[in-house]
Amino acid sequence: MNAPAAIVDSVFCMVSAAAGIAIAARICANRTPFDDGPPAGRVSVPLLLALAGVVGALLSMGKLDLLQITLAVIVCGSLAAIWYSDVRCGIVPNIFTLGPLSLAIAAAFFLHEWWAIASCVLVFLPFSIAAFASRGRGMGWGDVKLVALGGAVLGLDAAVLSCVIACAAAVVIALIRGRVHRPIAFAPYLVAAIGISLAWSRP
Repeated sequence: MNAPAAIVDSVFCMVSAAAGIAIAARICANRTPFDDGPPAGRVSVPLLLALAGVVGALLSMGKLDLLQITLAVIVCGSLAAIWYSDVRCGIVPNIFTLGPLSLAIAAAFFLHEWWAIASCVLVFLPFSIAAFASRGRGMGWGDVKLVALGGAVLGLDAAVLSCVIACAAAVVIALIRGRVHRPIAFAPYLVAAIGISLAWSRP
């Protein structure tokens, strides 16, 4: 690992996460969780920042160009903001999904990485069907957009694996906590799985 590059990437990801969380805190400040959604929970901001720093450090191990690193740093900040928003007020704001997703699609066109567009669509479709069938209760549309973002930045294989791991982890933890029949904040599970894949794998 290139230590200077790891430190720089780590710092940028932490700054991006801090900015995302600050924006998310403003968005959630005057909102209360939906009656049929999960109750508001606590978020350890220092832990999120530390995790963002770890992701940034691991990114330096990959052979990424400046555009890819920049996109990864933006995605890292968005993931931290999504975790915060879903836990605090049960929403996944479009600015944190559609914003970086638009940048990822634009970068894919610029770099001719057509796999990014294809994987985005392929993981989006089944989750959108689930959201439509459950009317946003079993699977929210914010989660669907987050999955699409994962597909665009990770590639199909890593995105599908991340989704499977997130679903399995959510079920297991719900069973352990005895909350199988209660709504949960699902986005943090997706965020964790996508973040790990972002740090360790490249398509």
